[in-house]
Amino acid sequence: MRRLEDPRRLGEPAGKPPGEPAQPESQESDAERRRRRAQFLRELTEARELRDRVQPRRAKAARLRHAMRMRTFRW
Repeated sequence: MRRLEDPRRLGEPAGKPPGEPAQPESQESDAERRRRRAQFLRELTEARELRDRVQPRRAKAARLRHAMRMRTFRW
């Protein structure tokens, strides 16, 4: 069950139901969401590369597991 929050704390007008995006901001928020997602994916890739460098044995095992999954996957 979703808990309803106080709209004043969220910075939304009191007469507007919480969770509905405002029309003028929807385009900006969509672009902002894509920008944030791209940044997150870049950081995730960087973190994975760093982990692979500092834990080469684990990285090799992960590569082998991934290769095995790909071999057994049916297209």
